[in-house]
Amino acid sequence: MSLPRPAADTRSAYPHFCRIATRWGDNDVYGHVNNVVYYSWFDTAVNRYLIECGALDIHTGGVIGLVVETQCHYFAPLAFPQEVDAGIRVAHRGRSSVRYEVGLFGAGQDTCAARGHFIHVYVDRATRRPAALLPPALLQALDRITVAPTADGAACAVSAVSTACEN
Repeated sequence: MSLPRPAADTRSAYPHFCRIATRWGDNDVYGHVNNVVYYSWFDTAVNRYLIECGALDIHTGGVIGLVVETQCHYFAPLAFPQEVDAGIRVAHRGRSSVRYEVGLFGAGQDTCAARGHFIHVYVDRATRRPAALLPPALLQALDRITVAPTADGAACAVSAVSTACEN
């Protein structure tokens, strides 16, 4: 049994965006961006946001995020030389885990070409065990892009959209 296919989101569903340039090598033999590149863009959008907010130190931070689950639904092709806007939001936060949702939009398009999610479990860099506490800077960055489910649980309500991290 398969789950119902989700609908494509609009930009209004995401509180933060970053621009990503496609590269010649992102296209596959079918003339569109290969599916594995979408997952790279998910990682790029979220980690760029966290780094810009001062919430993630990829070189020496004591807490790091490991991806434990990922998924993507495709609605329309993207291709080089198109630019892509990645919208991000936090849909759920546990004690040491965060579910990020990402919508990928062709520049200037209101409906996403793809949407997906990944779950980070935040762990101690040295032991790789779940973090006892998430760092305050990370919690603040997550709060800025956390959205609340609507009454039907099918979409998320966004009150404000940002394009930069407010430190």
